[in-house]
Amino acid sequence: MSEPQVATPDVATIDRSRYDTREPERLRFRSTPGVNRRVVEEISARKNEPSWVLEKRLKALAYFEARPMPTWGPDLSKLNLDEIVYYAEPDGKESRRWEDVPDDIRRTFDRLGIPEAERSVLAGTGAQYESVMAYHNLKEEWEKQGVIFENFDTAIQKVPDLVKEYFMTRCVPLNDHKFAALHAAVFSGGTFIYVPKGVKVTMPLQAYFRMNAAGLGQFEHTLIIVDEGAEVHYIEGCSAPRYDQSNLHAGCVEIYVKKGARARYTSIENWSKNTYNLNTKRAIVEEDGVMEWINGNLGSGVTMLYPSSMLKGKGAKTDFIGVAVAAEGQNQDTGSKAYHLAPHTSSTIIAKSISKGGGITTYRGLLKVNPGAVGCSSKVQCDALLLDERSVSNTIPYMEIKEHDTDIAHEATVGKIGEDQLFYLQSRGLSGTQAAQLIVSGFIEPVVKKLPLEYAVELNRLIELEMEGSVG
Repeated sequence: MSEPQVATPDVATIDRSRYDTREPERLRFRSTPGVNRRVVEEISARKNEPSWVLEKRLKALAYFEARPMPTWGPDLSKLNLDEIVYYAEPDGKESRRWEDVPDDIRRTFDRLGIPEAERSVLAGTGAQYESVMAYHNLKEEWEKQGVIFENFDTAIQKVPDLVKEYFMTRCVPLNDHKFAALHAAVFSGGTFIYVPKGVKVTMPLQAYFRMNAAGLGQFEHTLIIVDEGAEVHYIEGCSAPRYDQSNLHAGCVEIYVKKGARARYTSIENWSKNTYNLNTKRAIVEEDGVMEWINGNLGSGVTMLYPSSMLKGKGAKTDFIGVAVAAEGQNQDTGSKAYHLAPHTSSTIIAKSISKGGGITTYRGLLKVNPGAVGCSSKVQCDALLLDERSVSNTIPYMEIKEHDTDIAHEATVGKIGEDQLFYLQSRGLSGTQAAQLIVSGFIEPVVKKLPLEYAVELNRLIELEMEGSVG
């Protein structure tokens, strides 16, 4: 998995409209607002699901209804779950040919660069619009090696035994927390990946999730199984136009990394400020397996996201590197969790945050070492950049170490863009905003250099859009 050098794009070339493009709603079906048994049964019936899936949905609904709203993080009091639409079908069927996707949906994804990315760097692509996949395709060379890359709804029909074994059983149980239970009750679309033993998928697989309608919830499920000695890199992108009405994103990602396998999960989430992004991401890593998380979080009004790795096998390893950006009216509560459950496991967590215009960023992490997990090592590093006096950065690490034979380190730094730095760069002909953007680009470089070139440029673009007008 190469790490190309990335050039910072020229500010003048950035087209803001491509991220806030919206098409008129053209829906074949839209459920009534709110979630209840009738809505859950309706979703399952429209998908023609086997009975075991509906049973699981209804069990999860009961868990959701019994659990209180979380109060330990960002304020969720303005999120009215009774006003959210939990399922919407666009007018069109899933296609494996881009030309067969309805024009309005294709225009949205064309502006976001999905077909171009597929042609140049991807082994396979999925594109979800509202609650349903509009497009899904895998290159033939990987199909021949036994790789399965499907819309999650399709996988339930095609490989039901495999889905039933892994779907919300050990990795993210149905009753894990209130929004995991809500997800299990109303999930729709998403991605299923299975990589057979020893197969190394050398090109990334991608899915892009677009929430276009106002007041909608999106609940895609991603299930990835990387068998022994196999490798895969999966990339997710997310976006939504801005509305006055609240949107909810409560997806779920489950990744199983088998013995000696390697998985990299990259996510660039650019939801709009009216979106509550309450996502759950978790991996189980077996002996000598490696799990890498790369996260970019910006755009949404409220984010609560903590990718987690359960290091179950001896020698298992996880790395997390992420950046969160909060501007005015945004609360980005992010971080990572690592559970050292076996000897000689290791974890590295690098979390970077940028706050401007009164935005709030919080690193909230958990490091746990079980008794008997000897020889473990972990490093946690949190770096925050504040761009003004109004903005806020918090660091809330929690460590539960129950084994003496460990090597654990934690460090946190908070800094500001210095006047001398700005003066120097402006004396070289840059504007105040351009100078600040250049400093921020250097700050996020460890995240950017982990991305394929096209996505690194995209993340730089998005952060530059957030930075416009922040200085001077």
